[in-house]
Amino acid sequence: METKKTTRKAASKTAAKKTGKTPAKKNAAKQLKDLFEDSLKDIYWAEKALVKALPKMHKNATDKKLKTAIEQHLNETEIHVKRLEECFAALGKKAQAKKCDAMQGLLDEGKSIMEETEAGAVRDAGIITAAQKVEHYEIATYGSLAAYAKVLNEKVCLKNLLATLNEEKKCDELLTKIADTAINTKAK
Repeated sequence: METKKTTRKAASKTAAKKTGKTPAKKNAAKQLKDLFEDSLKDIYWAEKALVKALPKMHKNATDKKLKTAIEQHLNETEIHVKRLEECFAALGKKAQAKKCDAMQGLLDEGKSIMEETEAGAVRDAGIITAAQKVEHYEIATYGSLAAYAKVLNEKVCLKNLLATLNEEKKCDELLTKIADTAINTKAK
């Protein structure tokens, strides 16, 4: 015999299918603060994964300016991890990473690009493309997190998130400049 709770759950799933809405998981975020904290875990994982991936990109790059940019951004990324740890501390939470499927996909694509290109200008152009996809993801994430921090009046987090957002934007601009001034022309 079905209980009322089981019947409601089944009815809810049926209604979700009819409307095309995705039913929320059991532990789904109910408030902006929940979404904020969950998103911090996601980008924390992403930044830590990037710390591991950037040396591989550096090793495969051949252009001196690109290698320097990657090395510089690795140093910044290590700082980004520390800033996120400060955010967790300001929230009274332990720094915790949750696998970021988006970053994993971007890093996998970057690896694939390196495997599918010969070393030199063509691979360098591919590395820039992969790196900029990562930067664009990070820019979108940090912009959203900063907006959440502002609404939630999380001043330490807001300061840290905006600092990182600014560095991600500068990195993206630098990669565009490197591609436009040398690499893309050499790769053709």
